[in-house]
Amino acid sequence: MRKSVLTLIALLTSIITQAQKVEYTTFIYTSDNLAEEIAQKSSETESRGYLADLYNASKNASKGIASGYVSSFIDMGVNAIGSLFTSNARHQQEWNEMVKKENVYQTQISTVSEVNDFYKETSFDGAMDPKGMTFDGIGCLRKEAGDTVFYISCHIDRSKINRIINHSKFELVLDTLIISPTRSNLPNTTLSIPYSFKERKNFTLSMDIRLLSSWMNEIVQLQKDQELGRFAINIPVDESVLDSKGFLHYVRHDGQPSAYKVLGESFIVPRSFMGHRDENDNYRNSWGTGEYKLEITLKETCEATDAYKKNWKADRKYRKSLAPHRNLLETSWQTISNQRWDEMTKSWVITTLKAPASIISRDLIDKLGLNTATTASAGANAQAAQMAAMKAAAAKQGAAPQKP
Repeated sequence: MRKSVLTLIALLTSIITQAQKVEYTTFIYTSDNLAEEIAQKSSETESRGYLADLYNASKNASKGIASGYVSSFIDMGVNAIGSLFTSNARHQQEWNEMVKKENVYQTQISTVSEVNDFYKETSFDGAMDPKGMTFDGIGCLRKEAGDTVFYISCHIDRSKINRIINHSKFELVLDTLIISPTRSNLPNTTLSIPYSFKERKNFTLSMDIRLLSSWMNEIVQLQKDQELGRFAINIPVDESVLDSKGFLHYVRHDGQPSAYKVLGESFIVPRSFMGHRDENDNYRNSWGTGEYKLEITLKETCEATDAYKKNWKADRKYRKSLAPHRNLLETSWQTISNQRWDEMTKSWVITTLKAPASIISRDLIDKLGLNTATTASAGANAQAAQMAAMKAAAAKQGAAPQKP
């Protein structure tokens, strides 16, 4: 009995350790010269005279990464093995459906609350005044055991600054990319099956980025969670473009168009209307610094090769030998999020835990820093579910469970 309980605990530890390796960090970039470039371009076209003071407004703009969002995911993509069938056609259909699910990995990374300050300072000129605009793009990073296995970076397209001046819209351009199919989240399964070009083809990374904002207009009407724009990135990765370590590395040269398109556009963030009284108690209309949030959907997909499909019987048999205990994984899922402000890095850190309830232990919650009332309740429920799983495993062995 003791051996079976120890085996169950070891399996839990192994699954948690493997799943915790998936961690995405999303950055919001800022620029100290974007506003200056807008001012210079505006001066050339003489389209909006009040933009002439943008250079002074940009001098104190912050550099580098303004805010960071860290999302840690424990996502096992459980694919339970169904009951045995006698028909080869049913077996093959079951295998095809399983592999089809494995060939898709999707996750969402979003801010828990709105991000403030699309602009450096308030304005007295209007809701769409781009003065002091500091937002300059986004990036997304995933590391595994200290190694960078995925990185993508996009900035505002400087060749289309006129769109900000004339239409209050901006576009993004992809400038940096690091990606490897063999270090991706595919195949999306708990089984120990690595990505193989002999078995998988047509690897594609796609990202859908939405920019949303809430603001109050001059007649005190609230606009809540309005979508201002959407960007789509679709990157097919063929084995022929990878280096000796299986990675695609791409860096856009300054002033050159990107080899990978970022489709879409977005309005700049509207400023909220607010009143202002100076030191002499004189009232003026003013507008805020722009509040917004991002929602990113990251998706990896591939397809099974013809040779892999032809060898489905042997692969199905191999999978059965790798399948974990079903009772351990057939449970409800819990999602727990925590947000904190990091004073050292001056950034928001958001940790999201997604896992079967039976493995969300108090120890795991403490290690991830998710010490909230919600997590405490989830942890208690998880421990109860975990004990029930242990008892079920023990009953199957025909022995009474030992008390912890």
